[in-house]
Amino acid sequence: MITAEPTIDAWFEAHRDERLESYLEFLRIPSISTLHEHAPDMVRAAEWIAAEMRRIGLENVEVSATNGHPVVYADWVHAPDAPTILVYCHYDVQPVDPIDLWETAPFEPFVKDGRVVGRGSADDKGQLHMHLKAAEALLATRGRLPLNLRFVFEGEEESTSANLPAWLAANRERLQAEAVVISDTGFFEGNVPAITTSLRGMLYAQIDVIGSPVDLHSGGFGGAVQNPANALARIITALKADDGTVLVPGFYDDVAPPSRQERFEISCLPFDEEDFRKQTGVPALIAGEPGYTVLECMGIRPTLDVNGIWGGFTGEGSKTIIPAHAHAKVSCRLVPDQDGDRLFERFRDHVLAVAPKGVTVEVQNLGTAKPLRTDTDNPVSKAAARALEATFGQAPVYIRSGGSIPVASLFSTLLELPIVMVGFSNPDDNAHAPNETMVLLNYETGLRTITRLWDDLGSMTPQAARTGGMTE
Repeated sequence: MITAEPTIDAWFEAHRDERLESYLEFLRIPSISTLHEHAPDMVRAAEWIAAEMRRIGLENVEVSATNGHPVVYADWVHAPDAPTILVYCHYDVQPVDPIDLWETAPFEPFVKDGRVVGRGSADDKGQLHMHLKAAEALLATRGRLPLNLRFVFEGEEESTSANLPAWLAANRERLQAEAVVISDTGFFEGNVPAITTSLRGMLYAQIDVIGSPVDLHSGGFGGAVQNPANALARIITALKADDGTVLVPGFYDDVAPPSRQERFEISCLPFDEEDFRKQTGVPALIAGEPGYTVLECMGIRPTLDVNGIWGGFTGEGSKTIIPAHAHAKVSCRLVPDQDGDRLFERFRDHVLAVAPKGVTVEVQNLGTAKPLRTDTDNPVSKAAARALEATFGQAPVYIRSGGSIPVASLFSTLLELPIVMVGFSNPDDNAHAPNETMVLLNYETGLRTITRLWDDLGSMTPQAARTGGMTE
């Protein structure tokens, strides 16, 4: 199934064990960007990447401080007649809760049944590591790369990339390229090779419901004061109808209905609902919006979901109180042409309007990301499709992701670069959940895909990579 230039493939085979140990070493760093106590680990992860970049022969390596976590940059630009590609990945990972559902400690990775298990193994440390090892293989076997590469690895993707836009703007001149390759996506159901053509945007908000300064005795005060937990429950039930329709006024105002062609393309994907249900472990699937299929609701329709609720007593046994406060985190996945900041105002106003009397309610905007659509006729996208088919043995499908990559739209609007999203994680990777995994065959074959893609693009002129056509 794997086909690649013999010297490259031989190098990959000779260094397989060493490469795996490096992968596991990287995963052992608990680079959780959303938790302040892990700020030193974020710096440690950035420095680990930078040291690897220097070791393998990349140049102009920098760990750039931001108002949050560092951005890691490096390049190799000694192919004047070849295209330049900007590679983006992120090194931060999600929190590990609930910890009791992990097979082992989240940052003690191991291999089981052909998979690497550990937080970040797929999203996105594994894919970042693949790009480093692909570049290392080319430099070690040839002494040079077939094209020019610029690497931008950030540490805040899981927390809305708040500080990367300013860094991109400040470094705009040196980030010039023919296209951006993002490896933070994955394959389609059944582990079918895929190229992602769209991302949903995101609004992330927090609802805080506050009653008394301290918890109150439920016997002494019950019936006389509003319970913040009850109030929060009423607010949440007012966010969506029973059929899944979002009840926030104006939520759908900017949502363009999908075209017949879009719906036809989605219907042609090899999707088995029952297999997908079994994979998720839920008793039944729902179409989250009337009139749309499960796949459509996951990719081209907006959503609103409660991500977490807390407040009051949750320990063992009983404690009869009226909690002083209750909280919820809520995310909305957005589609073109929804705007997260404008939608937040509507969300906030709706929450305040439906909140019962007797409590103080605050709504925070924790971050937004814009939706994105890409052009599959881009020469770099076509080259990625050729590389996937050559190495994985089947042509990729084109999929619309329900997820978000906060910075992706900035590559298009700020840097004015076409975007190609080619990732290698398996659909059942448990990203953001306990026991996250990367299928090792995806990782190993993906290495060959990346080197083949660089060779393909290296045979083009910069103009051809932008507009199409191969060199003579």
